[in-house]
Amino acid sequence: MFYKLLLFCLCWRHLIDGFGSQTNERQSVIEGDSVTLQTDANEMHEEEDILWYFGGEKSLVAKINRETKTFFTYNYVLDGRFRDRLKLDRQTGSLTITNITTEHAGLYKLEISGAKLISKTFSVSVFARLPVPVISNNSSNCSLSSSNCSLLCSVVNVGHVTLSWYKGNSLLSSISVSDLSISLSLPLEVEYQDKNSYSCVINNHIINQTTYLDNSQLCHTCSALDEKSTSHHVLTSAASAGFLLIVAVFGICCIYRKHRKTEGAVDANVTVQIHKVEITYADPTFCKRNAQKLTTTEDTRMEYAPVCIR
Repeated sequence: MFYKLLLFCLCWRHLIDGFGSQTNERQSVIEGDSVTLQTDANEMHEEEDILWYFGGEKSLVAKINRETKTFFTYNYVLDGRFRDRLKLDRQTGSLTITNITTEHAGLYKLEISGAKLISKTFSVSVFARLPVPVISNNSSNCSLSSSNCSLLCSVVNVGHVTLSWYKGNSLLSSISVSDLSISLSLPLEVEYQDKNSYSCVINNHIINQTTYLDNSQLCHTCSALDEKSTSHHVLTSAASAGFLLIVAVFGICCIYRKHRKTEGAVDANVTVQIHKVEITYADPTFCKRNAQKLTTTEDTRMEYAPVCIR
């Protein structure tokens, strides 16, 4: 029985070696970058053909036929998701995917047919670029009696990442998430007079982003915040008062100028009216009237006639 089992294992190993099966490889890449899937061959032989497949349904995306010396990349397969992104190395048969996105994540299978069949599988993971963490003052926790500064480190639209607070190189706290497109926040309290170096870090297993704490800008006592708020209100009020004063002066100037123009118009009208009522003299015209008889005792008599104005 033992010999039969040993013989079976040897035959199975020989079968596996005959097909040239190799251990699967994993590749991780950042969205927008390029990744190359290596055939591990220095050069191809004349009798070898290379086929590259993608996905569980084994969609053919690239092919090299050494006999006809033809090289194909199938840009329009799978609704054109690989359009202008695939490059074949004509010397080794390696496949490069450029400007990669999450649509290109998954399994890639290499098959080299020749004297023996060699197959190799790649698992490609694509990660989105990480945002820079934002550190803010958690002012809602401000207390007059507290000697600590309350901070909050936040990131949005992330997945499969860890968010951490560090004091120098020492980890203080962290939170991890495996879901896609969620928001993360991690609080921290430090003393107002603390001069140590603090940083907030977001990372996955291939990339990280770091933001360093500026204690002098974010950490203020409540009284300092109140003074800053009061100063802001004073400046705002002063600016408003100055603006109103300028508007008032401008309005007074406009009214004064309008009044001056009105007075000038009145003076002109008065002058015209004076000219209109000037007296016009005319030569007297005598109208002939019935002569009255003089008494015998009168030698002469003066006659008056009305004056007509023309």
